Amino acid sequence: MDIVRGAKRAAQAMVPPVLFMALTAYFSWNAMRGEHGLRSYAIAQQQLITEQAKLAQAQAERDAWETRVSGLRANHIDPDTLDERARAMLNLADPNDIVVPYGQGNKLF
Repeated sequence: MDIVRGAKRAAQAMVPPVLFMALTAYFSWNAMRGEHGLRSYAIAQQQLITEQAKLAQAQAERDAWETRVSGLRANHIDPDTLDERARAMLNLADPNDIVVPYGQGNKLF
């Protein structure tokens, strides 16, 4: 009878530490590999870097297009850009043509 009572007391004494160790293991696992854990954070950081590179590339492309389109605005038509677009639209452009852009101060007309 004393052995059973001693085993029962030992089991009751082990329940709280085992329970707290299980909770600690659960929260530790979630902190490392859970949906909002360190692994997910690292993946999100890598995706952020990738998307920032794509954004920079898109902004550079947009800036290049803005530069080209600025020569076709109504208040300032760049003769070279107008000639280039007219030849391209009328299929008169020669693939061997070399287009040399002039600065803003060097106007032909």
